[in-house]
Amino acid sequence: MKEGTILRSFDAKDGKKVTLRTPKWGDLDDCLHFINSLVEEKAMIMMNEKQTRDSEIGWISQLLSSVERDKIVALIAEVDGRFVGSCEITPKRGYLAHLGSLGISLLNGYRDIGIGQEMMLEAEKQARRLGVEVVELEVFAANARAIHVYEKVGYKVTGRVPNAVKWNGEYMDSLIMVKRIS
Repeated sequence: MKEGTILRSFDAKDGKKVTLRTPKWGDLDDCLHFINSLVEEKAMIMMNEKQTRDSEIGWISQLLSSVERDKIVALIAEVDGRFVGSCEITPKRGYLAHLGSLGISLLNGYRDIGIGQEMMLEAEKQARRLGVEVVELEVFAANARAIHVYEKVGYKVTGRVPNAVKWNGEYMDSLIMVKRIS
């Protein structure tokens, strides 16, 4: 899929106009601000170190190449021209090629208004094109807000990894959640 392709638009629960699209080179600085804002917030995401512009250039370069070759689904949520959310589904390979791994995050201030749900549903729709039949994700066991959203769109807890996460100096489990999308 081409970079910057608009997939659809919708109104969030608070009335904000949201556009879902594929990433583009012009997102570089927004991507850097996005990830570093989440790290500063100590959001419950897998990343815990701020990124540099150089590291973000490498990341976005690889992402755009994979999106263009239909090796990954990646979409951006944009509100008023601002990058507010990111969602990816990465298909596995070989005998696991029907399985995709989902990652999603939203900036503070854009959560709990339906953007995450819509991003996941659109990413699943796009992942079907790539042959993905089952989507898995991993979530911090203490992230009740995210777990609620995942359950709302059909994900079910299928496993637990004890002490998988060390967040703010404390260990917690991670949950494995799965949804069949085909």
